[in-house]
Amino acid sequence: MCGINGIALSSRSRRQLDVRVLERMRDVITHRGPDDEGVFVDGRVGLGHRRLSIVDVAAGHQPMTNEDGSLHIIYNGEIYNHADFRESLEARGHVYRTHCDTETILHLYEEESVRCVERLRGMFAFAIWDAKRRELFIARDRLGVKPLYYVHADDGSLYFASEIKALLEARAVAPEVNFKALPDYLANHATSGEGTLFRGVERLLPGHTLLWRDGQVQIEKYWDVTFAPDADEEHGRRTDGEYIEEWAELFRTSVRLRLMADVPLGMFLSGGIDSSAIAAVMSGMVSSPVKTFSVAFAEREANELEYARLVARTFGTDHHEILITPEEFFRALPRLVWHACRGLHRNTSRSC
Repeated sequence: MCGINGIALSSRSRRQLDVRVLERMRDVITHRGPDDEGVFVDGRVGLGHRRLSIVDVAAGHQPMTNEDGSLHIIYNGEIYNHADFRESLEARGHVYRTHCDTETILHLYEEESVRCVERLRGMFAFAIWDAKRRELFIARDRLGVKPLYYVHADDGSLYFASEIKALLEARAVAPEVNFKALPDYLANHATSGEGTLFRGVERLLPGHTLLWRDGQVQIEKYWDVTFAPDADEEHGRRTDGEYIEEWAELFRTSVRLRLMADVPLGMFLSGGIDSSAIAAVMSGMVSSPVKTFSVAFAEREANELEYARLVARTFGTDHHEILITPEEFFRALPRLVWHACRGLHRNTSRSC
């Protein structure tokens, strides 16, 4: 997890960028990236980054630039297939200075512009400032795993960040309730569209990109889920066993891809079906015991620790438990609310 933020002031605003505001936006989300920090400013456009080092720990400083300094990127996430592109990109003359997935996004953008996002497999939110075109390109992954919030001001200026608190720190908007979003939130435990609980703050939807050019914003959808059957499904040629085997292989591949890291790996283990299946597959892919973590209330009727312990014993994990008392929970509640951009509900409060 990293934190990204940025400001793009339009010519209509007749304002100059204050780097101190950019740094305050960045530093209010230090918890997302305690390992490194950086800023980049080009006239009325500025980018900020807080880094949690996972891949190429020593060399992945951001904002990162391309070979000629015309592009700068800030990025939060992981691109699981980034190594697949390196050989072909180097053959086209691109020079890598790191082993970071961040650099692959930059070089793909140089080759394919905004369509580069269609080639990426992973979880991500990133922004690229193209100095030659004077364009800011922002993209979010297909399922919206990584967050991206923004404010498009009346004068065309754009503020964006991984968390809403960074937008409030920049005074991009006043901290006022968006009453139009309350019915959606109360019914679904979260807002389901572009709106948020803060008036004037929007979220870039999953599978969408945003292009800013001197005050003008263009948002496009580059992906959506489809349910169209293939030819074999239409003719009933596939058996249940074939579906099960295909799912199992996709699941194993998904777990393997997420082991990409230059730091120790771990996982949350609730004892439920999902985390137990991940622990089972992951334990067969690494050489040392998987570090598993369970968080629960101390009361037996309010936790599932026995199931987590069973899974940990079965697959020989290095298991850790954190017990929380009701008093500890309520003491932490103000901090939980501060961290939760989308509001608190049963699932998020338990998993924070």
